[in-house]
Amino acid sequence: MTPKPEWKKLQGPPVEHFSRAKSHGYDFYTVTDHSQEADFQPPRPANANWMTTKKAAAEATDERFVALTGFEHSENDGPGGRGHINVLNTEEYINAMAPGVDLPFLYKWLKSAEPNGEGPVVATFNHPGPKQYNDWGHRDPAVTDIITMLEVINSNKKIHYEAFVNALDKGWKVSPVCGNDNHGYYGIMNQTSRTFVLATARTKAALLGAMKERRTYAALDQNIQCRYRVNGAIMGSTLDKPGRFRFDISISDPDTTKPKNKITKIDIVKDGGVVVEAYRPETPDYTVNWSPTIEDTTSKYFFIRVWNAGGGDAPNGNPDNPVAWLAPIWTGR
Repeated sequence: MTPKPEWKKLQGPPVEHFSRAKSHGYDFYTVTDHSQEADFQPPRPANANWMTTKKAAAEATDERFVALTGFEHSENDGPGGRGHINVLNTEEYINAMAPGVDLPFLYKWLKSAEPNGEGPVVATFNHPGPKQYNDWGHRDPAVTDIITMLEVINSNKKIHYEAFVNALDKGWKVSPVCGNDNHGYYGIMNQTSRTFVLATARTKAALLGAMKERRTYAALDQNIQCRYRVNGAIMGSTLDKPGRFRFDISISDPDTTKPKNKITKIDIVKDGGVVVEAYRPETPDYTVNWSPTIEDTTSKYFFIRVWNAGGGDAPNGNPDNPVAWLAPIWTGR
Protein backbone atom coordinates (compact mmCIF):
# COMPACT_ATOMS: atom_id res chain seq x y z
CA MET A 1 0.00 0.00 0.00
CA THR A 2 1.41 3.38 -0.99
CA PRO A 3 0.48 6.37 1.19
CA LYS A 4 -1.55 8.98 -0.69
CA PRO A 5 0.23 12.35 -0.59
CA GLU A 6 -3.08 14.15 -1.22
CA TRP A 7 -4.81 12.69 1.86
CA LYS A 8 -5.12 16.07 3.58
CA LYS A 9 -6.89 17.67 0.62
CA LEU A 10 -9.28 14.74 0.15
CA GLN A 11 -10.13 14.09 3.78
CA GLY A 12 -10.06 17.61 5.13
CA PRO A 13 -8.03 18.94 8.06
CA PRO A 14 -8.88 17.89 11.63
CA VAL A 15 -9.85 21.42 12.62
CA GLU A 16 -12.66 21.38 10.04
CA HIS A 17 -13.85 17.92 11.15
CA PHE A 18 -14.12 19.11 14.74
CA SER A 19 -15.91 22.30 13.67
CA ARG A 20 -18.50 20.43 11.61
CA ALA A 21 -19.05 17.78 14.27
CA LYS A 22 -19.64 20.48 16.88
CA SER A 23 -22.08 22.36 14.65
CA HIS A 24 -24.03 19.15 14.01
CA GLY A 25 -24.62 18.46 17.68
CA TYR A 26 -21.99 15.86 18.48
CA ASP A 27 -20.96 15.60 22.13
CA PHE A 28 -17.54 14.29 21.12
CA TYR A 29 -15.67 13.41 17.94
CA THR A 30 -12.38 11.60 17.34
CA VAL A 31 -9.88 12.10 14.52
CA THR A 32 -7.56 9.14 13.84
CA ASP A 33 -5.62 9.55 10.60
CA HIS A 34 -3.71 6.59 9.14
CA SER A 35 -0.29 6.78 10.74
CA GLN A 36 1.44 5.62 7.55
CA GLU A 37 0.38 8.67 5.52
CA ALA A 38 3.25 10.62 3.99
CA ASP A 39 2.72 13.78 6.03
CA PHE A 40 3.18 11.86 9.28
CA GLN A 41 6.64 10.55 8.34
CA PRO A 42 8.91 10.07 10.11
CA PRO A 43 6.84 9.23 13.22
CA ARG A 44 7.88 11.52 16.05
CA PRO A 45 6.06 13.56 18.72
CA ALA A 46 7.16 16.83 17.10
CA ASN A 47 5.83 15.96 13.64
CA ALA A 48 4.07 19.11 12.42
CA ASN A 49 0.84 17.41 11.33
CA TRP A 50 0.63 15.35 14.51
CA MET A 51 1.07 18.47 16.60
CA THR A 52 -1.48 20.37 14.50
CA THR A 53 -4.08 17.67 15.13
CA LYS A 54 -3.51 17.75 18.89
CA LYS A 55 -3.66 21.55 18.91
CA ALA A 56 -6.93 21.54 16.93
CA ALA A 57 -8.46 19.09 19.42
CA ALA A 58 -7.42 21.16 22.42
CA GLU A 59 -8.83 24.34 20.90
CA ALA A 60 -12.12 22.71 19.82
CA THR A 61 -12.85 21.25 23.25
CA ASP A 62 -15.18 23.24 25.49
CA GLU A 63 -17.96 22.60 28.03
CA ARG A 64 -20.31 21.16 25.38
CA PHE A 65 -17.93 19.34 23.02
CA VAL A 66 -14.86 17.12 23.44
CA ALA A 67 -12.39 16.63 20.60
CA LEU A 68 -10.23 13.50 20.82
CA THR A 69 -7.21 12.48 18.79
CA GLY A 70 -5.20 9.38 18.00
CA PHE A 71 -4.11 7.34 15.02
CA GLU A 72 -5.37 4.38 13.02
CA HIS A 73 -2.84 1.57 12.98
CA SER A 74 -3.58 -0.14 9.65
CA GLU A 75 -1.85 -3.52 9.56
CA ASN A 76 -2.53 -4.88 6.08
CA ASP A 77 0.19 -7.45 5.40
CA GLY A 78 1.07 -9.34 8.59
CA PRO A 79 3.00 -11.43 9.42
CA GLY A 80 1.46 -11.38 12.90
CA GLY A 81 -2.09 -10.96 11.65
CA ARG A 82 -4.05 -8.27 9.85
CA GLY A 83 -6.50 -5.66 11.04
CA HIS A 84 -6.98 -1.99 11.78
CA ILE A 85 -6.95 -0.51 15.29
CA ASN A 86 -7.75 3.00 16.49
CA VAL A 87 -5.35 4.10 19.20
CA LEU A 88 -6.57 7.11 21.20
CA ASN A 89 -4.78 9.67 23.33
CA THR A 90 -1.12 8.75 22.89
CA GLU A 91 1.73 11.23 23.04
CA GLU A 92 3.49 9.44 20.15
CA TYR A 93 2.52 7.13 17.27
CA ILE A 94 4.04 4.42 15.08
CA ASN A 95 3.84 3.56 11.38
CA ALA A 96 2.13 0.22 10.72
CA MET A 97 3.96 -0.07 7.38
CA ALA A 98 7.44 0.25 8.86
CA PRO A 99 9.63 -2.89 8.77
CA GLY A 100 9.09 -5.13 11.78
CA VAL A 101 5.94 -3.35 12.92
CA ASP A 102 3.16 -5.94 13.14
CA LEU A 103 0.29 -6.51 15.57
CA PRO A 104 2.46 -8.13 18.28
CA PHE A 105 4.79 -5.13 18.00
CA LEU A 106 1.84 -2.74 18.40
CA TYR A 107 0.49 -4.65 21.41
CA LYS A 108 3.88 -4.45 23.12
CA TRP A 109 4.22 -0.75 22.22
CA LEU A 110 0.78 0.06 23.68
CA LYS A 111 1.80 -1.19 27.12
CA SER A 112 4.36 1.60 27.50
CA ALA A 113 2.68 4.33 25.42
CA GLU A 114 2.38 7.61 27.30
CA PRO A 115 -0.97 9.44 27.23
CA ASN A 116 -1.42 12.79 25.57
CA GLY A 117 -2.32 14.79 28.64
CA GLU A 118 -5.46 13.94 30.60
CA GLY A 119 -7.09 10.53 30.40
CA PRO A 120 -5.77 7.03 29.67
CA VAL A 121 -4.61 5.45 26.41
CA VAL A 122 -7.40 3.31 24.94
CA ALA A 123 -7.88 1.48 21.65
CA THR A 124 -10.56 -0.18 19.55
CA PHE A 125 -10.63 -2.93 16.94
CA ASN A 126 -11.87 -1.33 13.70
CA HIS A 127 -14.37 -2.90 11.24
CA PRO A 128 -13.11 -6.40 12.12
CA GLY A 129 -13.63 -9.59 10.19
CA PRO A 130 -14.65 -12.66 12.21
CA LYS A 131 -11.11 -14.06 12.39
CA GLN A 132 -8.92 -11.00 11.92
CA TYR A 133 -5.99 -10.01 14.12
CA ASN A 134 -4.52 -13.50 13.72
CA ASP A 135 -7.83 -14.98 14.88
CA TRP A 136 -7.75 -12.70 17.94
CA GLY A 137 -4.31 -13.92 18.93
CA HIS A 138 -1.40 -12.38 20.85
CA ARG A 139 -3.68 -11.36 23.73
CA ASP A 140 -2.41 -10.92 27.27
CA PRO A 141 -3.96 -9.23 30.33
CA ALA A 142 -2.06 -5.96 29.87
CA VAL A 143 -3.12 -5.29 26.28
CA THR A 144 -6.63 -6.54 27.09
CA ASP A 145 -6.94 -3.57 29.45
CA ILE A 146 -5.95 -1.14 26.69
CA ILE A 147 -7.92 -2.43 23.67
CA THR A 148 -11.28 -2.10 25.42
CA MET A 149 -13.63 -1.50 22.47
CA LEU A 150 -14.68 -3.05 19.17
CA GLU A 151 -16.44 -1.42 16.22
CA VAL A 152 -19.71 -3.34 15.93
CA ILE A 153 -21.18 -0.67 13.62
CA ASN A 154 -19.18 0.91 10.81
CA SER A 155 -20.89 3.86 9.09
CA ASN A 156 -24.66 3.37 8.92
CA LYS A 157 -25.15 -0.24 7.90
CA LYS A 158 -22.02 -2.38 8.23
CA ILE A 159 -22.42 -4.68 11.24
CA HIS A 160 -19.50 -6.66 12.68
CA TYR A 161 -21.45 -8.76 15.15
CA GLU A 162 -19.76 -12.10 14.47
CA ALA A 163 -16.36 -10.54 15.09
CA PHE A 164 -17.64 -9.08 18.38
CA VAL A 165 -18.75 -12.48 19.64
CA ASN A 166 -15.56 -14.19 18.47
CA ALA A 167 -13.37 -11.60 20.18
CA LEU A 168 -15.29 -12.05 23.44
CA ASP A 169 -14.99 -15.83 23.17
CA LYS A 170 -11.23 -15.47 22.70
CA GLY A 171 -10.97 -13.52 25.95
CA TRP A 172 -10.87 -9.93 24.72
CA LYS A 173 -12.91 -7.70 27.02
CA VAL A 174 -14.34 -5.25 24.49
CA SER A 175 -17.46 -3.12 24.45
CA PRO A 176 -19.33 -2.06 21.29
CA VAL A 177 -18.72 1.22 19.51
CA CYS A 178 -19.64 2.78 16.16
CA GLY A 179 -17.23 4.40 13.71
CA ASN A 180 -18.06 6.90 10.99
CA ASP A 181 -14.96 5.85 9.04
CA ASN A 182 -14.91 9.29 7.45
CA HIS A 183 -12.59 9.90 4.54
CA GLY A 184 -14.13 13.31 4.01
CA TYR A 185 -17.03 15.17 5.63
CA TYR A 186 -20.03 13.15 4.39
CA GLY A 187 -20.42 10.97 7.45
CA ILE A 188 -20.51 13.85 9.91
CA MET A 189 -23.75 15.14 8.44
CA ASN A 190 -25.33 12.00 7.02
CA GLN A 191 -24.50 8.97 9.14
CA THR A 192 -26.98 8.45 11.95
CA SER A 193 -25.28 5.63 13.87
CA ARG A 194 -23.58 6.59 17.11
CA THR A 195 -21.20 5.55 19.87
CA PHE A 196 -22.63 6.21 23.33
CA VAL A 197 -20.36 6.57 26.36
CA LEU A 198 -21.59 6.43 29.96
CA ALA A 199 -19.22 9.08 31.30
CA THR A 200 -19.51 11.07 34.52
CA ALA A 201 -18.81 14.37 32.75
CA ARG A 202 -18.40 15.79 29.26
CA THR A 203 -14.63 16.07 29.52
CA LYS A 204 -11.72 14.39 27.80
CA ALA A 205 -10.61 12.57 30.94
CA ALA A 206 -14.12 11.36 31.79
CA LEU A 207 -14.86 10.12 28.27
CA LEU A 208 -11.57 8.25 27.93
CA GLY A 209 -11.95 6.89 31.45
CA ALA A 210 -15.39 5.50 30.61
CA MET A 211 -14.01 3.94 27.43
CA LYS A 212 -11.26 2.35 29.51
CA GLU A 213 -13.95 0.93 31.81
CA ARG A 214 -15.91 -0.38 28.77
CA ARG A 215 -19.01 1.68 29.50
CA THR A 216 -20.11 2.10 25.90
CA TYR A 217 -22.78 0.97 23.50
CA ALA A 218 -23.32 1.27 19.75
CA ALA A 219 -26.63 2.05 18.08
CA LEU A 220 -28.21 2.62 14.69
CA ASP A 221 -30.34 5.24 16.44
CA GLN A 222 -28.99 8.72 17.23
CA ASN A 223 -30.39 9.11 20.74
CA ILE A 224 -31.66 5.80 22.14
CA GLN A 225 -30.90 5.62 25.86
CA CYS A 226 -29.71 2.25 27.15
CA ARG A 227 -28.67 1.29 30.67
CA TYR A 228 -28.41 -1.93 32.59
CA ARG A 229 -26.94 -3.36 35.77
CA VAL A 230 -26.32 -6.91 36.88
CA ASN A 231 -26.28 -7.59 40.61
CA GLY A 232 -25.99 -3.83 41.00
CA ALA A 233 -22.89 -3.49 38.77
CA ILE A 234 -23.09 -1.21 35.73
CA MET A 235 -22.55 -2.49 32.18
CA GLY A 236 -18.86 -3.01 31.44
CA SER A 237 -18.16 -4.41 34.91
CA THR A 238 -16.59 -7.71 35.92
CA LEU A 239 -18.32 -9.69 38.69
CA ASP A 240 -16.88 -12.20 41.14
CA LYS A 241 -18.20 -15.49 39.75
CA PRO A 242 -21.79 -15.40 41.02
CA GLY A 243 -24.23 -18.14 40.13
CA ARG A 244 -27.28 -15.86 39.96
CA PHE A 245 -27.52 -12.76 37.81
CA ARG A 246 -30.20 -10.16 38.48
CA PHE A 247 -30.55 -7.87 35.46
CA ASP A 248 -32.07 -4.40 35.69
CA ILE A 249 -32.46 -3.18 32.10
CA SER A 250 -33.86 0.20 31.07
CA ILE A 251 -34.25 1.21 27.41
CA SER A 252 -35.89 4.43 26.27
CA ASP A 253 -36.09 6.72 23.26
CA PRO A 254 -36.90 10.43 23.61
CA ASP A 255 -38.47 10.64 20.13
CA THR A 256 -41.95 9.90 21.44
CA THR A 257 -43.69 11.31 18.36
CA LYS A 258 -42.07 8.73 16.07
CA PRO A 259 -43.71 5.28 16.25
CA LYS A 260 -40.72 3.64 14.55
CA ASN A 261 -38.67 4.38 17.69
CA LYS A 262 -40.81 2.24 19.98
CA ILE A 263 -38.85 -0.57 21.63
CA THR A 264 -40.02 -3.97 20.39
CA LYS A 265 -37.55 -6.49 21.79
CA ILE A 266 -34.61 -6.95 24.18
CA ASP A 267 -32.46 -10.03 24.49
CA ILE A 268 -29.61 -11.26 26.65
CA VAL A 269 -26.72 -13.03 24.91
CA LYS A 270 -23.96 -15.15 26.46
CA ASP A 271 -20.84 -17.05 25.33
CA GLY A 272 -20.86 -18.17 21.71
CA GLY A 273 -23.68 -15.75 20.81
CA VAL A 274 -26.28 -17.93 22.52
CA VAL A 275 -29.49 -16.07 23.38
CA VAL A 276 -30.28 -16.78 27.02
CA GLU A 277 -33.60 -15.01 27.24
CA ALA A 278 -35.65 -12.58 25.14
CA TYR A 279 -38.36 -10.11 26.06
CA ARG A 280 -41.05 -8.70 23.78
CA PRO A 281 -43.30 -6.17 25.48
CA GLU A 282 -46.97 -6.87 24.84
CA THR A 283 -47.29 -3.30 23.66
CA PRO A 284 -44.13 -1.75 22.19
CA ASP A 285 -43.35 1.53 23.90
CA TYR A 286 -40.75 4.31 24.02
CA THR A 287 -39.63 3.14 27.46
CA VAL A 288 -39.20 -0.52 28.39
CA ASN A 289 -37.86 -1.92 31.67
CA TRP A 290 -37.03 -5.59 32.18
CA SER A 291 -35.60 -7.30 35.28
CA PRO A 292 -34.99 -11.01 34.66
CA THR A 293 -32.90 -13.29 36.87
CA ILE A 294 -30.64 -15.88 35.26
CA GLU A 295 -29.03 -18.86 36.96
CA ASP A 296 -25.66 -19.71 35.41
CA THR A 297 -22.40 -21.17 36.70
CA THR A 298 -20.36 -21.51 33.50
CA SER A 299 -20.71 -18.45 31.24
CA LYS A 300 -17.95 -15.86 30.99
CA TYR A 301 -20.03 -12.91 29.79
CA PHE A 302 -23.49 -11.56 28.99
CA PHE A 303 -24.51 -8.60 26.84
CA ILE A 304 -27.75 -6.95 25.68
CA ARG A 305 -29.22 -6.33 22.23
CA VAL A 306 -32.17 -4.03 21.50
CA TRP A 307 -34.70 -3.81 18.64
CA ASN A 308 -37.12 -1.05 17.71
CA ALA A 309 -40.03 -0.77 15.29
CA GLY A 310 -38.09 1.05 12.57
CA GLY A 311 -34.69 -0.62 12.53
CA GLY A 312 -32.79 2.60 13.22
CA ASP A 313 -32.55 6.14 11.88
CA ALA A 314 -30.78 5.37 8.60
CA PRO A 315 -32.94 5.06 5.47
CA ASN A 316 -34.42 1.60 4.86
CA GLY A 317 -33.84 0.37 8.39
CA ASN A 318 -34.78 -3.25 9.03
CA PRO A 319 -36.91 -3.83 12.17
CA ASP A 320 -35.95 -7.53 12.09
CA ASN A 321 -32.38 -6.62 13.06
CA PRO A 322 -31.07 -5.14 16.32
CA VAL A 323 -30.53 -1.40 16.59
CA ALA A 324 -28.28 -1.38 19.66
CA TRP A 325 -25.54 -3.53 21.17
CA LEU A 326 -24.61 -2.86 24.81
CA ALA A 327 -21.37 -3.41 26.70
CA PRO A 328 -21.02 -6.85 28.26
CA ILE A 329 -20.96 -7.79 31.89
CA TRP A 330 -18.17 -10.29 32.57
CA THR A 331 -18.85 -12.95 35.18
CA GLY A 332 -15.26 -13.26 36.43
CA ARG A 333 -14.91 -16.85 35.25
